[in-house]
Amino acid sequence: MKETQQVLRRAKKEEAFVRHLFFVFSLVAIFTTLGIIGMLFFESVLFFRKVNVLSFLTDTQWTPLFYEKHFGILPLLCGTFLTTGIAVLVAAPLGILIAIFLSEYATPRTRSICKPILEVLAGVPTVVYGYFALLFVTPLLKRVIPSLAGFNALSPGIVMGIMILPLVSSLSEDAMHAVPQSLREAGYALGSTKFEVATKIVFPAAFSGVTASFILALSRAIGETMLVTIAAGSMPQLTLNPFVPIMTMTAFIATVSLGDVPAGTLEYQTIFAVGLVLFLFTFFLNLIARRLRQRFREVYQ
Repeated sequence: MKETQQVLRRAKKEEAFVRHLFFVFSLVAIFTTLGIIGMLFFESVLFFRKVNVLSFLTDTQWTPLFYEKHFGILPLLCGTFLTTGIAVLVAAPLGILIAIFLSEYATPRTRSICKPILEVLAGVPTVVYGYFALLFVTPLLKRVIPSLAGFNALSPGIVMGIMILPLVSSLSEDAMHAVPQSLREAGYALGSTKFEVATKIVFPAAFSGVTASFILALSRAIGETMLVTIAAGSMPQLTLNPFVPIMTMTAFIATVSLGDVPAGTLEYQTIFAVGLVLFLFTFFLNLIARRLRQRFREVYQ
């Protein structure tokens, strides 16, 4: 009896130690996030004391490192959304088709082979993707589009779509694979074909997971740095033409962070203002994903 009580006390102590250890780890994550947010807001406040917020949001020129300075973020936003839009147009249809194939058509052996191979794409360094876009994809596209510039938005957008493809396909496949088999059997019992079951039953039932994969891939594309820094150029201009050089928000942050700009100057503080805008976009995308996930989960529970 005493031995049993000692074992129980020891188990409770161990459980309490593990619980407190996990609590400390969670606090580290929370305080790290708060520190990042605080740094962004503090430096951004210093920036907006010198630059008008309305001018920052509406000016069509971004030349903080030139003699005649303009601080309009619209060209950076345009470049970011242009490359991200191209990437989504590439990754969304391919990712959905791959997910449907792996979930509904592939045998377990084929799925166990293809899925890890596909996920290898997520482990390739983004620098490699950048030089792949610059040295292989761009010359290939110039054979078809002679007016394509050496630095452009089309090439990194396509390669970025390939880069985020594993996020869309793998997470969407996991969501489809988790759909109860009874829903599929009910569809077959009503005379539906495999394609109809996949597109009209499984896909809608897994829509919350598919949406989450899209938002995650979209956030990944918006926050991509090295690929667009290498292949998209460094010319911030307000354009929707994917054949000309552009500059994204992350590319500007990477360029200014190289150390050529003195710390504490207005030019240096621009990276925090741009970083704050980038953070807000990612934050709102995550909120939208959570809202959609909650809404459609209630429908299909």
